[in-house]
Amino acid sequence: MKVLVVGGGGREHAIIMKLKQSAKVTKLYCAPGNAGTAGASETVALKADDIEGLVAFCVAEGMDYVVVGPEVPLNLGLVDALEAAGIQAFGPTRQAARLEGSKVFSKGFMRRHGIPTGAYRSFSCDDAGAADKAKAFARELPSPWVVKADGLAAGKGALICQTIAEADEAIDMILVDKVFGSAGDSLVIEEYLDGEELSLMAFTDGKTVVPMIAAQDHKRIFDNDRGPNTGGMGAYAPAPVCSPELASRIYTEILKPAVAGMAAEGREIKGVLYAGLMLTAKGPMVLEYNTRFGDPETEVVLPLLESDLLDIMLACSAGGLERMPIQWKHDSCVTVVMASAGYPGEARNGDIIRGLSMIPDDVTVYHCGTKRDDSGNIITAGGRILSVTACGATLPEALNRAYDGVRLISFDGAQYRSDIAARALTHRL
Repeated sequence: MKVLVVGGGGREHAIIMKLKQSAKVTKLYCAPGNAGTAGASETVALKADDIEGLVAFCVAEGMDYVVVGPEVPLNLGLVDALEAAGIQAFGPTRQAARLEGSKVFSKGFMRRHGIPTGAYRSFSCDDAGAADKAKAFARELPSPWVVKADGLAAGKGALICQTIAEADEAIDMILVDKVFGSAGDSLVIEEYLDGEELSLMAFTDGKTVVPMIAAQDHKRIFDNDRGPNTGGMGAYAPAPVCSPELASRIYTEILKPAVAGMAAEGREIKGVLYAGLMLTAKGPMVLEYNTRFGDPETEVVLPLLESDLLDIMLACSAGGLERMPIQWKHDSCVTVVMASAGYPGEARNGDIIRGLSMIPDDVTVYHCGTKRDDSGNIITAGGRILSVTACGATLPEALNRAYDGVRLISFDGAQYRSDIAARALTHRL
């Protein structure tokens, strides 16, 4: 089969490397790709949000299957457009992707279907005095506060505010100053949930739900969970905090009801359902749903998959997932993200990356934001640059290998966390 992967980050690189293991794949393409995916697939010079161009390319090339990685093309309706052209795709339709694309819709959906989540209210800039009303509601909640832009904001639209002054500023940033553009036409203010975060993704064909291995992401830029939120500075799997009993509860209370509820509302989800969770004293509660593979969780979950990823994807698209045996390795996996100077603010780009040729075979470097310059050097081209990943029979073994890999790589201004998986090691003591 000829398969196109849409996207250009570490998630897409990990997907491509796993798809290469399938005997059914005859040729792989990636649009727009990066310097890493270029070594494992044919690069297509089309942006991920170029819906018309991507469909035209797939029709002209006789593409058999398309895997859509990022949230933006899903919310723009790429899967709908491909299916209308007779091309099968992995991912939800535009209507189903709204579960991720709109925080207002998502919170309302959870309330309608009794899915555990924090208390909230939403406000729209179309309403007179929306900012003032939002500020008044914030004063009804205990500190701290979580203020979220309604739409997609590249993982940066959720602001945790420690003081009421910060909450007021966040509300003005989103609704008045429009820092996130149209993504901030509405916002959600919700109670801050305290506990330990957990990411649990699941394959689904719209009816059957098959959870993957639980992972734990690290959102803050600096060690000890300090600094602003990012798209993710590293992850590990499996997360020891997710016991079999907890995984069963999440499936019963959070994953299955979401898939069933979306189907009941005419928004059947096919592909991946991602639950971003907070493990509170009251039990697991949903921080957010995503309708695609998480990043960097994909970089630690897919290396542990033993079964053929393409077979699973095809079952998600066509149905019959309940008949698909899915096997996982009993290893651990760790990824450490190396980011550009300035990230998660304005990232500096164009720095030469050194040391990639020194990486040993037991470490995999997934490229997140890279490209080649005119001299053939691989250079930084984004915020998150590399996901340095390793597996091991134990978590400490995987962790040591990953950081050994990180220490071999350098570029000006490189920043990374030195405490990935520290919480998991504490659980193991």
